[in-house]
Amino acid sequence: MANNEQFTSPDDITAALAQSGYVADDALATSLFLVLRLGKPLLLEGHAGVGKTEAAAALALMLDTPLIRLQCYEGLDVNSAVYEWNYGKQLLAIRSAEAQGHSEIFGRDFLLERPLLKAITQTSSPVLLIDEVDRADEEFEAFLLELLSAFQISIPELGTIVASHPPYVILTSNRTRELSDATKRRCLYHWIDYPDAATELRIVHQRLPLVSSKLSAQVVACMQELRKTRLNKTPGVAETIDWLSALLALGSEKLSAKAVRQTLGCILKTNEDQLSINDDLLEHLLTSALEIEHGAR
Repeated sequence: MANNEQFTSPDDITAALAQSGYVADDALATSLFLVLRLGKPLLLEGHAGVGKTEAAAALALMLDTPLIRLQCYEGLDVNSAVYEWNYGKQLLAIRSAEAQGHSEIFGRDFLLERPLLKAITQTSSPVLLIDEVDRADEEFEAFLLELLSAFQISIPELGTIVASHPPYVILTSNRTRELSDATKRRCLYHWIDYPDAATELRIVHQRLPLVSSKLSAQVVACMQELRKTRLNKTPGVAETIDWLSALLALGSEKLSAKAVRQTLGCILKTNEDQLSINDDLLEHLLTSALEIEHGAR
């Protein structure tokens, strides 16, 4: 496990993340640096597919520490996220202790650790990713406050378990609902926006080094223009990577109307959005790609 003291500035974080295959701007690198220095959770918000989850994975890789992920969803409860009792083991303990007249069935040995409890019982500090926390309900969000503020979890039958090695906590949100002020107060905050063309190209070259610079530049130019149109679901960087991967698999060396039509499903995930790509818009996207190719931009 890497010692976080070796990272003395946000520039060190930027360089280390790049070695892990993640491109971070100065603002995000600074936020992650402060996570390490201040020990506070970081709330990452932004559109889907802009690299929020990947930031946590890259941080874990950079620190050479486990990534423990809790995927949030509507109806998420304590049994799924924190712990539950191993009822089968408890039953066996009761039966084996009957002759002695007593049994202890609420010790740590009978706990099944779920992601949150697992994150605070490690022998070194892991990265805890609480992914898409906005999908969980307000009751569960309120339950998180103890963990976010004190890195501890209270279990009625056992008492309070405090982390001896507090995790580095990253929460992500797509803003399907507004999080509480109490949650936000406990966190640092950073918004990850869609990247500009230069940054997106750097990401592409990091993730897909086998794709030609020409094709990468064309695809990024198209994506930059496509995000300016009115869509039900604007494609993120994840879709850019998927699109280029598909074009590479199909042997495409440059964008064409046929190639775009064949691969629309990689970037536009609703029928309405795909139907919105009429001939005029397609021509505009391809023109943008050619302008990049010929250095007009």
